[in-house]
Amino acid sequence: MAKFLQQAALKAAAFFQHIFNRIARWVKRNRIKSALMAVLLVWYYFCLPRTLFKDPYSTVIESTEGELLGARIARDGQWRFPEQDSIPEKFKKCIVYFEDQHFYKHPGFNPVAIVKAMKQNHDAGRVVRGGSTLTQQVIRLSRGGEERSYAEKIIEMILATRLELRHSKDQILGLYAAHAPFGGNVVGLDMAAWRYFGVQPHQLSWAESATLAVLPNAPGLIYPGKNQQKLRDKRDRLLKKLFDEKIIDKTTYELSLQEGLPQKPYDLPQAAPHLLQNIAKAKEGQRIKTTVKHSLQERVNQIAARYYQEYRQTEVHNLAVMVVDVQTRNIVAYVGNAPTDRKHGKDVDIIPAPRSTGSILKPLLFANMLDEGELLPNTLIADVPTQISGYTPKNYELTYDGAVPAQRALSRSLNIPAVLMLKQHGIRKFYDELQNYKLRDVNKQPDHYGLSLILGGAESNLWDLCRTYAGLTGTLNHFTATQAKYRKGEFAELNWDSSITREFGSETYQKPQLGAGSIWLTYNAMKEVNRPQGDEAWRFYDSSLQIAWKTGTSFGGRDGWAIGTSSRYVVGVWVGNASGEGRPSLTGVGSAAPILFDVFNLLPRTPWFAAPLNDMEKADICALSGHLAGEYCPVQQQWIPVNAKKTAVCPYHKLVHLDITGQYRVNSNCESIDNMVARPWFVLPPVMEWYYKTKHINYLPLPPFRDDCREGNAAALDFIYPQQDGKIYLTKDFNGAVQPFMARAAHTQRNAKLFWYLNDVYLGTTQTYHEMPIKAKSGRYVITVTDEAGNEVRRTIIVEAGSS
Repeated sequence: MAKFLQQAALKAAAFFQHIFNRIARWVKRNRIKSALMAVLLVWYYFCLPRTLFKDPYSTVIESTEGELLGARIARDGQWRFPEQDSIPEKFKKCIVYFEDQHFYKHPGFNPVAIVKAMKQNHDAGRVVRGGSTLTQQVIRLSRGGEERSYAEKIIEMILATRLELRHSKDQILGLYAAHAPFGGNVVGLDMAAWRYFGVQPHQLSWAESATLAVLPNAPGLIYPGKNQQKLRDKRDRLLKKLFDEKIIDKTTYELSLQEGLPQKPYDLPQAAPHLLQNIAKAKEGQRIKTTVKHSLQERVNQIAARYYQEYRQTEVHNLAVMVVDVQTRNIVAYVGNAPTDRKHGKDVDIIPAPRSTGSILKPLLFANMLDEGELLPNTLIADVPTQISGYTPKNYELTYDGAVPAQRALSRSLNIPAVLMLKQHGIRKFYDELQNYKLRDVNKQPDHYGLSLILGGAESNLWDLCRTYAGLTGTLNHFTATQAKYRKGEFAELNWDSSITREFGSETYQKPQLGAGSIWLTYNAMKEVNRPQGDEAWRFYDSSLQIAWKTGTSFGGRDGWAIGTSSRYVVGVWVGNASGEGRPSLTGVGSAAPILFDVFNLLPRTPWFAAPLNDMEKADICALSGHLAGEYCPVQQQWIPVNAKKTAVCPYHKLVHLDITGQYRVNSNCESIDNMVARPWFVLPPVMEWYYKTKHINYLPLPPFRDDCREGNAAALDFIYPQQDGKIYLTKDFNGAVQPFMARAAHTQRNAKLFWYLNDVYLGTTQTYHEMPIKAKSGRYVITVTDEAGNEVRRTIIVEAGSS
């Protein structure tokens, strides 16, 4: 057997050697011919351009399901969609049987068809038939503008054969379908299907496919209301041919004949025009399958249109909505603006536009302070009239609580506690943290913003804010799913391209920005935010929507924000005017929050976030102050971040000594130790106490010292207003008289008498309600207040008398 194989191999080698020798001898005898042949072969190989069509294309975006979301016209003013990978079977049959029935058999040209065309043209004395194959028509379309002649026909035939060698038959059909003219500025099957029938190509019926198949042969027939009978006759002849060839059955044929012709052109879908606008800048002339979910986008558009119609009555003309899938960071709905008019910035995409943040950054400050161990969720924060270096923040409702738990201050969006928290945390430190979140519009130096940074002094945009909250939610989700692991790239950029799979980096035990425990506690606080009007009873229903959310309103009612997150989705909403005009009726909770909840109601319900127990620990917390429990505190156990063990022990509980009746405080100078009753007492500083007790009827002020124990009386007196070194601007009334300002003080003893002085000049006495009107000329003054026990406080102020 081996010998036989060896002999066969030798014979084969001898045969190929013989052939090679004969070729070599022929080439030697015919060098010129062979060189010419080689040149011709090279020319033939390279005669067809690598890129057959250089026409500009429309930018087309589709939903993740493949539904058309919108398109932008090509640069040359033609509606020409990029080529598809395949064409519908119905149109393929129609075009082949109408234009080139032997398409799948010829090498690019059909000699029989050419001879028949030449005979018909000769008999008619003019060109009545071209005889071109579909492949030749593709070549002619690619060489647009060339004069039709026999020489041009020969060139087309040569190039057609070359095209047949390069592409498959179906690819050639795809080129034809993408570049054939369909009347007016409509080029290609995709656009023609939308323009004339309002559907995608694969949704066309047999009659519709036949109509479009005959159009490139005579695109002028498509004008609405004209040439209808000619177009119908051509279509019906094609349908009859399909029936005769048994491509369609009798029922389909008869029903197809009853279908009407296209009349008024259809408008293209414009479900996400502002997303299309952005994609066109980066991917002009391409077909992009986005991450947007078609049905969700349509329903969010409906919500946006409904609220626009409502808000325009109060001259609020713009809004924006974005929905992000936290798992993938894919944008699943994108509404860049309301369906307003050009006068009100219809084409402006609000989502990337910088706008004043209002209170929307407060959760980030709260979470960072938790993470740094600077406060606990219920740590009491002062909420009293405050002036810091000339800056006087005020709460939205112009009221004061005296002291409020930090998470309650967050859920109610109180401004003064937020400013005091930022002062404690540090402006530059918080600024650097915002840079780590890549809030690109927070781009000025920290001193430019000052403490107003937390109240809307900075600008950001809906894109960056949604990305930030998606990063926080992703951090928490991954930590609980992997038992204490983080990902390095958690704050990844948002994505609208379905061909991109977002990578989040390798796992690590180092937190990317915030620990999972701090995020979870922050989200718990945000879950308690007051809901919009009409949903007050939300917490009493098991099926209520569980989301962490925050609103924000910028100064002057220019911007209304609402951002919320479930364990799966982040929804961001902005409402306002693109021009920056404010409106009194515009607030985050009243204008943006209702849209937020309507959008969340479109999304699948998800369970609340699992507690990241590996990043928290239980601790004894003072039930009243929210600090770590001290010696005299009523204690309750709470989950706190691991870092929070270093926060301060409760400063507000102390042991006081009362007489046997419990009505007065005493000390060893006036009462024997045996008769003293020691009791822990919750005591706030005077100004905090003055406001706090008006909101908390169960707050018990310290009892006064018994008359014979005055020596032990500690100072319990402070100013409410003005602040130290504060500037007071006095105005005049219409008669030119200078109006006084009202100074206020607080004392722990309800019936204490206070004595007021301005630069040692006695002004008067107050009791119970300690308010003193002060009139002064411009200058520097010292206000002094004393009580009956000799306790004294002073404030230095500067008075400037203004004009009326």
